[in-house]
Amino acid sequence: MSPPKPDSAAIQDLYRREGRRVFATLVRLLGSFDLAEEALQNAFVAAAERWPREGMPKNPVAWLISAGRFQAIDQLRRQRRMTPWSEAAGHIDAIPDGAPALDEREAVEDDRLRLIFTCCHPSFGDEASIALTLREVCGLSTEAIAHACLLAPTTLAQRIVRAKAKIRDAGIPYEVPDASELPERLGRVLRVLYLVFNEGYSASSGDDLLKPDLSAEAIRLARLLADLLPEPEVRGLLALLLLQESRRRARTDAAGDLVPLEEQDRSLWDRAAIVEGCALVGPALQSGRFGSYTLQAAIAAVHAGAPSTAETDWAEIAGLYGALLRLEPSPVVALNRAVAVAMAEGPEAGLALVEPLMEAGGLGRYHLAHAAKADLLRRLGRLEEAKTSYETALGLSRQAAERRFLERRLAEIDR
Repeated sequence: MSPPKPDSAAIQDLYRREGRRVFATLVRLLGSFDLAEEALQNAFVAAAERWPREGMPKNPVAWLISAGRFQAIDQLRRQRRMTPWSEAAGHIDAIPDGAPALDEREAVEDDRLRLIFTCCHPSFGDEASIALTLREVCGLSTEAIAHACLLAPTTLAQRIVRAKAKIRDAGIPYEVPDASELPERLGRVLRVLYLVFNEGYSASSGDDLLKPDLSAEAIRLARLLADLLPEPEVRGLLALLLLQESRRRARTDAAGDLVPLEEQDRSLWDRAAIVEGCALVGPALQSGRFGSYTLQAAIAAVHAGAPSTAETDWAEIAGLYGALLRLEPSPVVALNRAVAVAMAEGPEAGLALVEPLMEAGGLGRYHLAHAAKADLLRRLGRLEEAKTSYETALGLSRQAAERRFLERRLAEIDR
C-alpha cells in the first residue's frame, strides 16, 4: 500500500504542529539557532516538493530532521570550499557524524526540554528569557512578540540576537541540568512561563487587558513541561494557569472593560479547564513537594468551586494565603491575604492589615495596592479617603482597561 500523498495544506499543518519539535533537535545536532532555523525551513521546502509525488514517510518528523541536518551539512561544506578560513570550517567538524537515532520519540522530546532550559538559563534576565522562549520554543514571530511586549520589533530582535550570541560565546550548554542543579533551574523555567502567562492574562500596559495568544502559549509550554518533567510544582503551575485562564471570557465585557470577580458571569467560566486544573492540584499538594505555584492553584481552585463571591470560602483562601506568605514572604502576598481577610471578616479587618503594609513601604508604586485600599475604604463609607486612593491608583496604572475601571469607581463616588 503506497504512503499517503499530502497536499500543501497538510504539510503546513504538520509545520504548525511539529515544526518546533524538529527545530529543537536540529539545534542540538547543528549547535546553532540560526543554522537550525534555516535547516528547518529547507527541510519543509524539500517535503513540499517531494511528498506530494512520493508520499509522506512513515516517520515524517525523523525525515524532516534528517533532511534539515544533511542540507545544513551540504551548505557548510560549500561555504568551506568557497571560504576556507570561514567559521564554517570549524562548525562542520562539530556536527556529529552518522544518522542519529531519530525513531525514538522520547529522544526528540528531550530536545524540546533542553531548548526550554537553554532559553531560561540563569545568566539571562527575565525579558531576554521570555523573548527567547517565545521565539525559539514557541515559534512566534519577532513582530508578534514585540507587539505583545509593547516593544519596537527592532528592539525585540536585538534582544534575541544578543541572547543567542551569549549562548554561543559563553558556551551555555544545551542540556537539562542534573539533579543537583534542577531545583534552581526548574524554578527559573517556571517563573518565565508564569510571567509569559501573566502578560497574556492581565497585560501590564497598553490598550488590551487580555492577550490570549501569550496565555495560550504559556499553557502549551506548561503542558509540554509537565509531560516531559512531571514534577509536582510543574503540575501545580499548569493547574494555576488553567484555573486562571478558565475565567478569561468573563473578565471583560463587550467593550473590553474590566469586570471585577464579584460581577463576573460564572456561566462563562470554562468548566473543562476548571476540572482539569482541580484534578492537578490535589496530587501536587499531597506530594508534599509543592511550592508557591501549587498553593496559588489551590486558591484558584477554591474560587472555581464557589457558585458566587458571597458563597466563596474566604476563610480557607485567607489560610492558603497565610501558607503562601510563609513560603514566599512578600508585600504583594500579604496584600492578597489582607483582601481575603476583608472578605471573610469585613472591610475593617482587612484595612487594619492593609494600612501597615502601605506604611511599611514596598507597595507605594503598586497601583493594585492603592486600589485595594480604596475599595475597603469605599465599603466602609469613607468616600473622600477612598477617592484619594483611587486617584493614586489611577495615576500609577498603565493599563487602559484598569484605568477605565478606576475612573468608573471615581465617578460613582462623585455621584
